[in-house]
Order: sequence, then C-alpha cells, then structure tokens
Amino acid sequence: MKLKITAGPFVFDAVLETEKAPETCKAFIERLPFEGQIVHVRWSGEGVWVPLGDYNFGVGYENHTSHPAPGHIILYPGGISETEILLAYGGVDFSSKMGQLAGNHFITITSNLENLAVLGNKTLWEGTQQIRFELV
Repeated sequence: MKLKITAGPFVFDAVLETEKAPETCKAFIERLPFEGQIVHVRWSGEGVWVPLGDYNFGVGYENHTSHPAPGHIILYPGGISETEILLAYGGVDFSSKMGQLAGNHFITITSNLENLAVLGNKTLWEGTQQIRFELV
C-alpha cells in the first residue's frame, strides 16, 4: 500500500511494509489519515519523532530494529518509554533516557530522500513541524 507523507514543507511517497509488519500496518491504516507534530530526537541521533505518550496501537514487536536506515519509519509501541513514531533521516541508534529501544519498521519512504536531512535540520533549528500520513 502506498502513502503520502507531508512533513513540514516536504511531501514524500512511501510504502507500508505490510508483509514484514502486518499487525503494525493494519493498526496504523485504521487510524489514517494520521496527523501529529515531529520534534527532533534527543538521544537517538539523526531522526525526528512524533511523541504519543501512552497512546496504544494494540501491537507488539514485529520487524523491529534499533538502527533504522534513512527513510525508514518505526513505531515504538510503548513499554519502558512512551509510544512514538520515529523517522530516520541519517544515522540512528534508537534510544531513550531508559536506554536502547527497538521499534517496528513499518513504513519506507520511496521519494524525495534528498529532503530528509533538510527536514531533520529544519526541525532541529526551527522547531516542531506538522506531519500527516494518508493513503494514496
């Protein structure tokens, strides 16, 4: 399934990783369009995240990683840290103040990858940016 992601002033095409993370994708699709605000990560490196507090997607771990590649989006379903969605734009070692975490890689960005670092730096230096996920 294909997605359109609007983050700050940028638009990205993306695909849901339905074969590798079926339960996470299903839970996310049920909530589309999904909107939030991204802020720059604190511990993880070159990434932005949507903090979601105790929001429960009702999923466990699948296709999980601590090192998403640029353009990979992961969902941390909660547990020892708050629920979040993280978008890697460079090197990421997914962590929180509690230590290293793993999140479900469930979306891969497929276009405009050259704008990922621009988005990350814009978020770092200018602050919160809007993000919207919708089916195409």
